[in-house]
Amino acid sequence: MADEVQRIVSGQIDKMEVSFHQIQTFDPDFADMLLDHPTHILREGTAALKMYCIEMGAQDIEPFIRIDRLPLDSRRDLRRVGHVDVQKLISSEVSVTKVSEIKPRIHRSVFQCSCDYETEIIQHDHTELEEPLQCEGCGERKGRVKFTLMKEKCSLVDNQKIEIQEIPERVPSGAQPSTGMVILEGDLVNTVLPGTRIIANMIPQMHSERKGSRKTPLFEIFYSMVSVEAETTPFTEIIIDEEEEEEIKKLVKEYGDSNGLIDLLVDSIAPSIFSTPVLRWVKRTLALQLFGGVARVSSDGTRSRGDIHILLMGDPGVAKSQLLTYMSNLSPRGKFTSGGSVSAAGLTAAAVKDGFSDGRFALEAGVLPLSDRGLAAIDEFDKISKQDTSAIHPAMEQQKIRVAKGGITATLNSRCAVLAAANPISGRFAPLSANASIMQSFKETGLETPLASRFDLIWLLQDTPEPGLDEKIAHHILQNRTSGVSELQIEDKMGSEPIPDSEEIMDIGHDQKQHLTTNFLRKYVAYAKRNIHPSLDDEAKGTLIKYYIKTRNSFNQRQNNPRSADYGISQSDKNQITEIPVTARALEALMRLTEAHARIHLRQIATVADAEVAKAIFMHWRNESNIRDESEFQTGMSQQKQSSTVRIIMQEISDANEGLMKMSQIIDAALAEGISETIVRNAISNLHRGGTIYESQTGTYQWT
Repeated sequence: MADEVQRIVSGQIDKMEVSFHQIQTFDPDFADMLLDHPTHILREGTAALKMYCIEMGAQDIEPFIRIDRLPLDSRRDLRRVGHVDVQKLISSEVSVTKVSEIKPRIHRSVFQCSCDYETEIIQHDHTELEEPLQCEGCGERKGRVKFTLMKEKCSLVDNQKIEIQEIPERVPSGAQPSTGMVILEGDLVNTVLPGTRIIANMIPQMHSERKGSRKTPLFEIFYSMVSVEAETTPFTEIIIDEEEEEEIKKLVKEYGDSNGLIDLLVDSIAPSIFSTPVLRWVKRTLALQLFGGVARVSSDGTRSRGDIHILLMGDPGVAKSQLLTYMSNLSPRGKFTSGGSVSAAGLTAAAVKDGFSDGRFALEAGVLPLSDRGLAAIDEFDKISKQDTSAIHPAMEQQKIRVAKGGITATLNSRCAVLAAANPISGRFAPLSANASIMQSFKETGLETPLASRFDLIWLLQDTPEPGLDEKIAHHILQNRTSGVSELQIEDKMGSEPIPDSEEIMDIGHDQKQHLTTNFLRKYVAYAKRNIHPSLDDEAKGTLIKYYIKTRNSFNQRQNNPRSADYGISQSDKNQITEIPVTARALEALMRLTEAHARIHLRQIATVADAEVAKAIFMHWRNESNIRDESEFQTGMSQQKQSSTVRIIMQEISDANEGLMKMSQIIDAALAEGISETIVRNAISNLHRGGTIYESQTGTYQWT
């Protein structure tokens, strides 16, 4: 502590940080007094620290004392703070939703009387400037003499207001999150950003509500911040005791030898939704998304995301919204929103005017920053406007949101997995032909094609009649619906609300299958993400690299595939097309799936078994989606189809210009079809090299 005083005197720092545990060890009675009377003790302590610094030779210094690490019995939920907590030292786990600009506040004011006598007053209240009532020089009272504020002699302190909100896990079902306004001063300003989770050590205070110029008997509570503890450990809001930790390890040991653990998780995700064969694969990937891969930062500062993004496209009534709602409730730090009622500012961040009734702009976090280190479920993804979807691109890939609005420049974290659901514009998806890929259905949603590349997996859920399966679904729906309790009876206290036992690990569903309870599954996910950070061993890396290289080179083995004839390409032209089946983006997705599977099994080292499961899921998805090459995610067409389209364009130009085809004409027509200039030049180069066309003059071609 003496070292900190020396650093304050030397001007290196302007605060002294004291742990509550240190005070309690030194004097338990004084520690209890600090919790009950913090304002007086901190004020006197700060004055004593300032006098000591002056004696040590420091002048014009305003040091602060920061008390942190408060005991758990001082922890309060924001919604429960009342009059008994006013002027007490409390702590609360909250998320920051809004931050104002910095405003200087007078801390030590100097007033000059008409007789030139100067009076110094310490300003403790931020809501009202306190003036002298009487001049000590001439003895005259306020009103008979004029007091002038000597601004050049006043000492100022930086002041900032933030809005805090209780974390979603603490909000009762159906209730609105409680909010509060907090005053930050001195070294605390600009230490938090919207969307961050903190433990706020603060003093609740009151000021009278006003109606016009009249005060009312009601008081509003605001908070004075004493110290801020950044929440460096994820998921600390999910409390897991030693017994539950042992149960998690026991569960993994019992089910983890085969695919039993994954099957159990599939049965545990939204058990009230009947799992069709396709939906079981979807739930398998949702289980991997819950646990996620490992985000890593390399030595050069670049970051690779670990979160898995999934898009569900489906006809109405295939339970997409129910899946999203369940996943957002299940995931620690999950958020749910609907695309029809959200803008770019609502997803990322907004600069809000009059946020603190001062006419300035304040930064307010959206869904993605508030879901940091969690999951953001976005329903009706297709209803987001095209202007707003551009804001989602960096938030999903770089997982950072850069804001420059209303004079505010900031960077917010959005390290969350995105689970989105989209519907077709026409109401139902058209049946896919045998050779069509899932990108045909993606176009039916109206979303921009490049957005598809931001998702690791895209699933199509179609409502197709199947007599045997339809009967099972009907039985499941009716049994699930009739097993519930009337909501009106619950409200009238005539029926008991079906609340699951939070202490149980397993439950039995309507299909008589065992599944994990929601509470235990949430703790399982939190424990795994908090403690398990798997790395791939050499054998697992080798498996993924082998699949990657084999798939990239697979075009040579598919030259005689009759499906290529659908594009109207001759066999000689097929040999001139370079298809890119997968890119490095797909390899990264495979790594994330491998790490997620290892994390489910609580393994710090991802083995070849994890890599094989990830590869099987990825291959099944690509086969179901009929994805030929990665270029489909950028343009909506495979590279083979683009080359075919370029050839058709060339033929049309040739017919209209007596056999002549100018490069500029071909490029302009191809760009109108969504084909890049690079693809056009490559296609022309291949045709020229193969002797199909020749260059009659510079930039002009003809068929041979």
